[in-house]
Amino acid sequence: MPIKRIMTGEHFMKATDLVLTKQGLRFYNRLIPCSVGRGGITLHKREGDGATPAGIHRITGIYYRPDRMLPPTAWAKPIRPFDLWSDDLNDPDYNHLVTSPHNYSHETMRRADRLYDIVLNTDWNWPVAKPGQGSAIFLHIWRKPRHPTEGCVGFSRQNLLWIIQRLSPKSRLIIRP
Repeated sequence: MPIKRIMTGEHFMKATDLVLTKQGLRFYNRLIPCSVGRGGITLHKREGDGATPAGIHRITGIYYRPDRMLPPTAWAKPIRPFDLWSDDLNDPDYNHLVTSPHNYSHETMRRADRLYDIVLNTDWNWPVAKPGQGSAIFLHIWRKPRHPTEGCVGFSRQNLLWIIQRLSPKSRLIIRP
């Protein structure tokens, strides 16, 4: 993994960067409570480890549930009833949005709970996915305050919407080891 994806100095960060710290996520000089993976932060991400990968990640897209809310931005894409995310190492579409029916292991994007009402996708192991290095590091709604995720970064709905309203195309998610 290139060093730029692992570490960054203070002088390279911008106000538009989302910087994960032990106290929460710093964004536009605001500290926002969040949760990370049950496996903590790692430099060696593997599929199924429950860890959040350290590095510098771009936000590559926003998905939302159109049956539960209006689009949070003009560039957000609706989550359709048949949308899935492949997490199967043997799938040629590993770590990509796929549609049902799908014969490989996957995660349903249109969940019964509210976790994926809003989802920001990152470029972790995407768009060219290496099997086994972990799929889908999302920013999404948390289950409850600071409750661990499966490797994603979770926020309250209100805070996630606040973040989305201020994102720029140059915003990066910076996760320090």
